[in-house]
Amino acid sequence: MNATLAAIAPRPTRPRRVQLAVPGSNARMIEKAAACDADHVFLDLEDAVAPNAKVGARRTVSEALLHLDWGTKTRCVRINDLDTPYAYDDLTEVIGVAGSHLDVVMLPKVTRPEHIQFVDRLLTMLEHKHDIAHSIGLEILIEEIEGLVNVESLCKTSRRLEAAILGVGDYSAAQGIAPSAVRGTSGYPGDLWHYPRFKLVAAARAAGIAAIDGPFADVRNGAAYAEECRTGALLGFDGKWALHPSQIGIAKQAFTPDLEDVRRARAIAAAYADAQAQGIGAVELDGMMIDVASVRLVSNTLRKADLFGM
Repeated sequence: MNATLAAIAPRPTRPRRVQLAVPGSNARMIEKAAACDADHVFLDLEDAVAPNAKVGARRTVSEALLHLDWGTKTRCVRINDLDTPYAYDDLTEVIGVAGSHLDVVMLPKVTRPEHIQFVDRLLTMLEHKHDIAHSIGLEILIEEIEGLVNVESLCKTSRRLEAAILGVGDYSAAQGIAPSAVRGTSGYPGDLWHYPRFKLVAAARAAGIAAIDGPFADVRNGAAYAEECRTGALLGFDGKWALHPSQIGIAKQAFTPDLEDVRRARAIAAAYADAQAQGIGAVELDGMMIDVASVRLVSNTLRKADLFGM
């Protein structure tokens, strides 16, 4: 593998409307996840795996990556954080066995650029060692106070970075937020998560990476989850975590453009292209004036429609 591949290769553009979390120690759940309709599945070696099961979970994850049919899904592994004794072996063992079948590594509890730089460099060495032809991407979890404070610089640390994710559970503990807030029942007068959400999306956009909203723990409350997805989509998030398969369809619908909006966006782009060809800076479409700003306003809809094959 070319030593500069990760530094110069364009970032892959991947659908991330929903990222399904699956315990890396549960082979049955992993098998079901491989067959599900999520855009992205991350096999978790961190919070969902007990300390005495972590070694075995690496083998389970590696075998699943090698032998299951994942279709077009993004295949991701969440390793343990770098302050634990597990993270190094998570990377070296899984990539040593199944690195050619892995798209992305998710790095939790990122607070400083050095965390990303270390994993970036280690991935480069492992790609060389195991003759992995592609550059393995990185996703970072922002779930500590220091991580949110530094999120702008973190999102620009590495060309491997593809997404930043807001992890509200650990973040709540770090800031001292009441546990009820994570369940959506805090009674706070407004959106308790507006500031960290807004800040993370802005940092991700400035760096050219995806922004993902984190988990919603009340998996039986589909209506509340749908509202959280709607809020995230309005703020510019590209997708949201699912902790249960029942959340997959809800998230995919919320983060997929409406077909009528796609039709309208394409009509605007086509009308402006025709106007440009005639040397005209603005044109009327269905009683509305269309100019270059109009095209920019619908550009995200067009980008998503192309990404999702609409």
